[in-house]
Amino acid sequence: MEKYLLGKDCIKNMDSNDQNSPHSLERFAAKNLLGNIQEFEFVFMLHLMFKMLLLTNELNKALQKKDQDIVNAISLLELAKARSQTMRESELESLINEVYSFCGKHDIMIPKMDEDYSRSKHKKSDVSYAHHFSVKIFYAVIDLQLHELNSRFDVVTNDLLLGMACLNPVESFANFDKDRIIKLAEYYPSEFDDNKLRDLNFQLDSFIVYARMCDSKFVKLERN
Repeated sequence: MEKYLLGKDCIKNMDSNDQNSPHSLERFAAKNLLGNIQEFEFVFMLHLMFKMLLLTNELNKALQKKDQDIVNAISLLELAKARSQTMRESELESLINEVYSFCGKHDIMIPKMDEDYSRSKHKKSDVSYAHHFSVKIFYAVIDLQLHELNSRFDVVTNDLLLGMACLNPVESFANFDKDRIIKLAEYYPSEFDDNKLRDLNFQLDSFIVYARMCDSKFVKLERN
């Protein structure tokens, strides 16, 4: 939030410096921008987006790594989804209180939540400030993030990624999980019928014993 205050001061300086400037359009733009960032709605959205970015920060960093740990990335994905849902269900009030506190410290007008939210003085919207900030912004933003996380990483994608990660030989197949590998095979019924799945179940038991006890080259493999 320090950057918000710095930006606010910069815009004030722009407006002050432009008082004697012939560029009235620039002065108008500076005043308009200053007015926008001094509104409760702007501060509310700023706090909300900051929290949303924090929720997905570790996941984003994990996905950007060249040597991705798929199992860890999927775990972080599930954590981001769970935290987003928790925030949706129980953290609206605490967010609003944070915004109230911030606005109080920086002399930003706080609207009455039961009053009508309308950008026009001559037309009622029949939507209260409380409804606008909770439904139109808070829930809408979180629902959008949950939709993005679920659509980009659906159940099938997760199963495929986790199944492949289980075959990673690093640290003597530390991520090996027979059930996940069989689940991966089940997505290819033309290649694995019931008999082949039964055989695969036995073969995987034998494979992991051999890989961990009999083949020393897997022991030397380490994570980067």
